[in-house]
Amino acid sequence: MRIGFLIISIFLISCTNDVKDVDALFSDIDANKEIATGVEILYSDSSYVRIKIEAPKMIRHLDKDDPHEEFPDGLKVTFYGENGKPSSWLEAGYATRNEQDREVYVKDNVLVYNARNDKMRTIELIWDEAEKLIHTEKPVKIMQPSIGDTLFGYGVIANQDFTKFEIKRRVSAIKRFESLIDETSTPDRTPNAQKPRTRLRPE
Repeated sequence: MRIGFLIISIFLISCTNDVKDVDALFSDIDANKEIATGVEILYSDSSYVRIKIEAPKMIRHLDKDDPHEEFPDGLKVTFYGENGKPSSWLEAGYATRNEQDREVYVKDNVLVYNARNDKMRTIELIWDEAEKLIHTEKPVKIMQPSIGDTLFGYGVIANQDFTKFEIKRRVSAIKRFESLIDETSTPDRTPNAQKPRTRLRPE
């Protein structure tokens, strides 16, 4: 899939194409970092927008051995369906994107929800851009108001539209779940998580 990458700042609200204006989005704090604020990133396929990422701040780390983007103040991801309408959303208080692996690691107040208002809360998860999957090994709470059901478990794999998911280990309830969700986890920035192999089935 051909990916188009566009960064738009509030500074460019007038849609100017001046190279100096584009360069002004970033302010170097050292030779290996660039910072942008009021960021919007659009991923397109065949001229159609498929994904939109919005963030108040992005730090681009330019280390050639480990290039990555950091969103220290969180982000919001909107996934678009084939009809061009938003199908699901991902929100988190912190995120990093590994350019080489095309994986986005998010944590802190992680929320995934879809157009049916089904919601999943967890501590952290990984969004695999290439496979179009999201997965985690952490405690999850999934609320499905359309069928009046709430599920608890440890570990989940889902498509990024959040229309199909599978909980790896279901439990009837998780004690102190709200406390677990609110905890601030501090694992490595790029966890060595294996790509999920579980076959998804509709819930």
